[in-house]
Amino acid sequence: MTQDDQNACLRGQMMGMPLLISGILQRADRHFGGVEVVSRLPSGAMHRYTYRDCHRRARQLAAAMAAQGMRTGDRVGTLAWNSYRHLESYYAVPGAGAVLHTLNPRLFQEQIVYMVNHAQDSWMMFDPAFAPLVQAIAPRCTGVKGWIALCGRDEMPQLDGLPALLCYEELLEAAADNSYAWPQLDETAASGLCYTSGTTGDPKGVLYSHRSTVLHAMASSFPDAFGLSARDVVCPVVPMFHVNAWGLPYAAAMNGAKLVLPGSALDGASVYELFEQDGVTFSAGVPTVWMGLLDHAAKQEAGFSTFKRTVIGGSACPAAMMKTFRERYGIEVVHAWGMTETSPLATTGKLLARHDSLPEPERQAVLGKQGTAIFGVDIKIVNDEGRELPWDGETAGNLMAKGPWVVERYYRNPAPAADSDGWFNTGDVATIDDDGYLKITDRNKDVIKSGGEWISSIELENLVMAHPAVQQAACIGVHHPKWDERPLLVVVKRQDAVLEKEQLLDFLDGKVAKWWRPDEVEFVESLPLGATGKVLKNKLREQFREFRFTAPA
Repeated sequence: MTQDDQNACLRGQMMGMPLLISGILQRADRHFGGVEVVSRLPSGAMHRYTYRDCHRRARQLAAAMAAQGMRTGDRVGTLAWNSYRHLESYYAVPGAGAVLHTLNPRLFQEQIVYMVNHAQDSWMMFDPAFAPLVQAIAPRCTGVKGWIALCGRDEMPQLDGLPALLCYEELLEAAADNSYAWPQLDETAASGLCYTSGTTGDPKGVLYSHRSTVLHAMASSFPDAFGLSARDVVCPVVPMFHVNAWGLPYAAAMNGAKLVLPGSALDGASVYELFEQDGVTFSAGVPTVWMGLLDHAAKQEAGFSTFKRTVIGGSACPAAMMKTFRERYGIEVVHAWGMTETSPLATTGKLLARHDSLPEPERQAVLGKQGTAIFGVDIKIVNDEGRELPWDGETAGNLMAKGPWVVERYYRNPAPAADSDGWFNTGDVATIDDDGYLKITDRNKDVIKSGGEWISSIELENLVMAHPAVQQAACIGVHHPKWDERPLLVVVKRQDAVLEKEQLLDFLDGKVAKWWRPDEVEFVESLPLGATGKVLKNKLREQFREFRFTAPA
């Protein structure tokens, strides 16, 4: 295009309104002001108010934090469960121009301290239940100006040595008469900060913008993604400290859906009670949570009155779990894939119209994949030399992603996270079929390389999880003198189940290639789980580092 052509290029004449997080809650107040936001409190009691109440209190919080000295770009950390006060901070902090940094309280103290200091958090908000954690880490978090307990005066914890211990409700009460107006920010301004789990090296910060967050919430609402509407009752079982609860606190308000926040009670009985009590239609979480819910429902011989669909991500959903949801309870499972670096939603698994004519096993095979990229995200697979590989459903390669809510570079790290063409290497190994359906076969570090060929630990785990006597399973590669690595199954049996090694291995016959069949099975009481419910395979590899195969494969 010549300079004359560029000069002659017409610019659109539409309004340049910025995409801001505060606009989501403003709209929820204006159009869905009477819709409920429900929270289960630590006492078990239920707190109920509306989006209009939430908007009013979020503005009070923004005014109160400004009075405390919070300025544009300041980082404000949270250590909190899914609750209405945490929701208010989701809007108040970024809405005022600061950055909300959600921290996972399940992490080791050293990791939390590292994240608080690396983020340079100026304030920390915390649930009183985490007071012992705050007491332990505060002396090492010297940049924090104030610690705000998310409670009223009567629930304030007794803590010593903090630079300033503030009461959340007292802060809001002091700003009760304010006429705070949300500032008109640049939509590319930072809004939220989440850190990766740091299983290899120090955790890395991913800094989201207002624009990326709003676009992510819009795209996740599409019919072939979460499919949200004002008729839904949304319960994010995924914690609000885990990649912004997958964007659901924003997407639910954007669509005017009733929002149900479960607090810390995520056991099967508590989740079931909440779903039935408040008519939950849609939820999202990792497989370990749904395992507990399904076990409870089976023991009680109970069905679900309103629960219609759930998004499962974080790790691959076992086929047996999808089948139970579908066949026993009539609940649609939407398989999804994403990561902290993709905000997190990147793909969702819904069927195309032409899949309706397929036999049921073939339909379920499609749904077992992680799905197609939602609008805004592009994906591809490449070999180790960076050459793009075919979408044939068979060829596996390194998964790359790009899009307006995919990380460009990590926080306070000058090196780009994406390559020169803007592609981010996710660290996953995957196939993509000719319809664009993604199937994650492994993490790069978890793939088992046996005799020069790859074995998918995820696929073996999903197959083993279909055995009725298996509660949980993980597969790791263990050194083999002939084949480099061979698969070792580590299995937790269901309570009172009887299961022998050969029975389990015979269960795999005809389901995988013979050379994929694991050589050994180790039965254990439990698997090491990370802070987001994923199996920590690095811990398993450490646990079985001295393991030796008893016979040649």
